[in-house]
Amino acid sequence: MKLVRFESGGGVRVGVLEGETIHDLSGAGPSFSDWVRAYGAGGSPEGLVASVRRAMSASKKVPFDYKLLRAPFVPSEIWAAGVTYLRSREARETETKMKGLYDYVYSATRPELFLKDSGLRCVGPGDPVCVRGDSTWSVPEPELSVVLDGAFRVVGYTVGNDVSSRDIEGENPLYLPQAKVYRGSSAIGPVVTTADEIPEPRSLKISMRILRESEPVFEGSVNTSQLKREVDELVGYLRRSNLIRTFTVLMTGTSLVPPDSFTLKGGDVVEIEIEKIGILRNPVEQLRA
Repeated sequence: MKLVRFESGGGVRVGVLEGETIHDLSGAGPSFSDWVRAYGAGGSPEGLVASVRRAMSASKKVPFDYKLLRAPFVPSEIWAAGVTYLRSREARETETKMKGLYDYVYSATRPELFLKDSGLRCVGPGDPVCVRGDSTWSVPEPELSVVLDGAFRVVGYTVGNDVSSRDIEGENPLYLPQAKVYRGSSAIGPVVTTADEIPEPRSLKISMRILRESEPVFEGSVNTSQLKREVDELVGYLRRSNLIRTFTVLMTGTSLVPPDSFTLKGGDVVEIEIEKIGILRNPVEQLRA
């Protein structure tokens, strides 16, 4: 099922998106928070899904309106995996002054994992993602994103946008936090599709379109079958000697990289669609230096 948060009656409510209808479950059944917490406590996810479906049959139905959607949850943390697709390796090798580094990262046994955000800088559908004021080369990075509970169990998937300043990272790999972590540098949404709906995460189509003055300036698609590492492998490395909270997100990497001549500009609109999840749409805001 597709779990959502949406604006209604002056507040944010929770529900299940089914086709063009949102089943408002606020107060009528377990919310996504309840679902995850019970799962982490050893409860039956199947029983909770059944409970939600019973609540849906008696729920208030709200017509779907994308403008009402909010981030499906507030992330505790966002982690990201780097250079997990061949295209990403090629792009990083092009931008960096440290030639050979990303070839090694791509082929190494241990994946690159880094802390992208505490959740403070993450936005939801319809909210602006941002471009650093001191960057001249910035791109969105569409990524299948895993939603984890506090025991590192996969409870669902969402769409992620890992906005990056390629010129800053390319200048020096140690500048990675500055290239990746700043206001509005990540987005998730529009829903969380529960794990039972996506038994094989490495068989999903990812598409991205960037609009400028309502005209497409970039379009591309890829399949997660090109992901070099299994999702379970990435989660397994994340959990090593680590500690997370429920609602931690792990972005699994990107293979959709615009041409080197392209950079995001204020006013652009980024649309990322992942099969079985939906479309994450965000305008772009240019920050001051």
